[in-house]
Amino acid sequence: MAAGEQQRCRDYLERHGIPELLRRLSALLLYHQPERPRQFLIQVLERVQAGRRGEGDYPCLMDESNLVAMFQMLDVADRGYITAAQYREALKTLGLSTEDLHVGDNANITLDTFKEEAMKRLLESW
Repeated sequence: MAAGEQQRCRDYLERHGIPELLRRLSALLLYHQPERPRQFLIQVLERVQAGRRGEGDYPCLMDESNLVAMFQMLDVADRGYITAAQYREALKTLGLSTEDLHVGDNANITLDTFKEEAMKRLLESW
């Protein structure tokens, strides 16, 4: 395959979010390790479709309790907030984009803001 054709294929996959979708599906598959992996993946994709229609929840490895635990690990001094840098790194650790993040370097991020924004980004990633 010519280099130009390979790039066109990569661009196609990226434009449609296929690599991220495959990463998420693989993570769910490895986490749950179902006896019938194909059926499990079909059910996950059906849940994604239902979530997009507003008829159910998206499949997600992270829930609110996980986000609270992550925030508490970052807020070791129990100040009730984390720094913008910690926030960016936490989002990256979750595999979430920080490109459109509009947080000043001196901003303090509260638990409520962290949970709300992280969940929003997790759902948007589907």
